[in-house]
Amino acid sequence: MSNVPSPQLPDPQELATTYAEVAQRASKLLAEHIQRQLKQGAAAPSDELGIAQAFMDMMAKMLANPYQLAQAQMSLVWDYLSLWQHSAMRFAGLHPPALAQPAKGDNRFRDSEWEEHFLFDFIKQSYLITARHIHDAVSGVEDLPEITHKKVNFFTRQFIDALSPSNFALTNPEVLRETVRSHGQNLLKGFNNLLRDIEEGDGQLHIKMTDPSAFELGRNVATTPGKVVFQNELIQLLQFSPTTREQFRRPLLIIPPWINKYYILDLRAANSFIKWATDQGHTVFVVSWVNPDARLAQKGFEDYLNEGALAALDAVCRQTGEQEVNLIGYCLGGTLLGSALGYLAAKKDRRIVSATFFVALLDFSIPGELGVFIDEEQVASLEKKMAQRGYLEGSEMAGTFNLLRGNDLIWSFVVNNYLMGREPFPFDLLFWNSDSTRMPYKMHSFYLRNMYLKNLLKEPGGIALNGVPIDLGKVKVPSYFISTVEDHIAPWKSTYLGASRLGGPVRFVLGGSGHIAGIVNPPTANKYCYWTSGAKKLPATPEQWFGQAEQHPGSWWNDWQQWIAGLNGDERVPARDPARGRLKALEDAPGSYVKFRLDAAGPTSTP
Repeated sequence: MSNVPSPQLPDPQELATTYAEVAQRASKLLAEHIQRQLKQGAAAPSDELGIAQAFMDMMAKMLANPYQLAQAQMSLVWDYLSLWQHSAMRFAGLHPPALAQPAKGDNRFRDSEWEEHFLFDFIKQSYLITARHIHDAVSGVEDLPEITHKKVNFFTRQFIDALSPSNFALTNPEVLRETVRSHGQNLLKGFNNLLRDIEEGDGQLHIKMTDPSAFELGRNVATTPGKVVFQNELIQLLQFSPTTREQFRRPLLIIPPWINKYYILDLRAANSFIKWATDQGHTVFVVSWVNPDARLAQKGFEDYLNEGALAALDAVCRQTGEQEVNLIGYCLGGTLLGSALGYLAAKKDRRIVSATFFVALLDFSIPGELGVFIDEEQVASLEKKMAQRGYLEGSEMAGTFNLLRGNDLIWSFVVNNYLMGREPFPFDLLFWNSDSTRMPYKMHSFYLRNMYLKNLLKEPGGIALNGVPIDLGKVKVPSYFISTVEDHIAPWKSTYLGASRLGGPVRFVLGGSGHIAGIVNPPTANKYCYWTSGAKKLPATPEQWFGQAEQHPGSWWNDWQQWIAGLNGDERVPARDPARGRLKALEDAPGSYVKFRLDAAGPTSTP
């Protein structure tokens, strides 16, 4: 290999310390594992996701068509022969065009050796060719049920990603260079990091994505100043301090998802939507959800409506004295916002005068890859687990989301932490991503069954809350939908279908990037793009909408501000100080609910 630095002998004392730590941790973890196995009776592994059955069905269909299978094998052989010829030419000093290239944005092969060194180029192309053929063979199997087809495709991709040559020390040029440079200390440190992560995961591998000690809520994340002005069992309501002399008369209430914590919208001043909206003259309130334990197991979706969205709306109106409020719902918070709008429309309550939906599903017809994890058998199995402990553990939900972007959120950290022997880089977004939350049993069961499995929210009267049938068609308030083109959690074509269920005027906007980066995209970053359409009425299909949409550079935030300012009009009031409102200020933002972490040392009780 080229550019290999001269090896440096490791510090003997540091080496001895690392060896001692590894030996002590490995011995302790092995003993704990044996004790756990003895207590559990070494039960046979279960197939709760139905993966084995799905692949058995796929293999049966594949073997029933031997001609197609033989064709796939011969095609692979021909590509291998072409690769051998390509590599021979490279070895002879020629530079023929590559037969296979990584997809745009694939960071696994960014090291220059993957391109410049003919051996690593051969390894890379061999992997990419094999991966393509495996995926094509599996996805080409016909007459499979849709859910089986999705499972096979999804978990085949997980298998392919796991076997990437970048994930192994002997086939990753960057790891090899570091191993030579450090005399193998990187692998020893990496093994120590692996044992530490298993140790901190209480016997389960919990891959460390960032250094949690580098961040503190209220100091360098969740820094926008404000006050907690209301609190109940499920929420704290935060009001943020004004940064302008005057503010819009109508306050702005944000309902984030309870799957994650609100401060994704308030990471740093430079990318905080909350800070930016305050700077635009909004009186900003946000719901901070509790991180529940077994005590709140029987809190249902109605409780999240009553004690969450409606309680926050009541508190905002009391605090400001206003009876007209703009609302934003992010992801699952948007699903709750849609439900609340349907409920209030039936009750003739007109306090919500506009609704903004951040990557939110009202119609679950196209659940995306999350649908792989949601069928009757899996939901029933999950309900049994939740019934035993009263909630869905936050790490299980986080693990599912990480699988959707395995190369970025799993394997890149395996390479960095365990092969390179490095500590993860302090990154505020990954600090938030690791700050997982639980789901109460009753609420989550209702949500999975009625939204994902039965898709009842889109049906007039499909669900009833507090005995009131919900009909989204009766929602007449102006709505703004921002979705993102690469969203794996709330696919934009499904959010579009949900937008068309509402009975009022809708502005649909499609942003660049994905579920998080496409939303947390301040104008100053000058990143990505967004699409809008001038049509007064949404076309029948998302494809038709996109066909007539116009692309704009940068962030959609300014487009939203222009839309909401047009609805607010010219009415302004003196800036509202949260400490001088009609409600008593309980504590400083970000509040105690958001500070409770499941991975923190100490008692695991709800604040």
